[in-house]
Amino acid sequence: MNGKRSMLAPGVLAGAAAGICSLLALAVRGRVELKSAVAPVNAPSHWLWGDAALRQRKWSWRYTGAGLAVHQASAVMWGLWHARRSSQPPAPLRDAAVTTATAALVDLALTPRRFTPGFEQRLSPRGLAWVYAAFAVGLALGSRAGRPSSAGSGRPMPRGPV
Repeated sequence: MNGKRSMLAPGVLAGAAAGICSLLALAVRGRVELKSAVAPVNAPSHWLWGDAALRQRKWSWRYTGAGLAVHQASAVMWGLWHARRSSQPPAPLRDAAVTTATAALVDLALTPRRFTPGFEQRLSPRGLAWVYAAFAVGLALGSRAGRPSSAGSGRPMPRGPV
């Protein structure tokens, strides 16, 4: 069980970081474009509540809470996929860009409308670019943070001044 857990941890960390970074971008772009930081955050809750969620501009447990949960769960799913396919040796930003491009293609072109992120219906293409760029940065940062240190790799640890 410990081996499986250690395989999941980097993906969960990368996905969580990507979810948080893209959530911040959603809030900023929502504030700039819609005068509502939570409107694009509410949008993913259309998975549960239908098109009514796409029109919500105010914070609520029903729409914002569900939107946060759906968004973060999706980010962690992509983080797990990213961790499984990342190159060796790791190239965090390049690998994150490939995963993010794949996620954007799936989210925006291949997924049935009911299961898209929803925020693509609220934000401009420029806003979407900001959100997906933030997602890539979060994946890269989370991947770096989740990478095992050289202590467990069999390589000697660098020694500093004593």
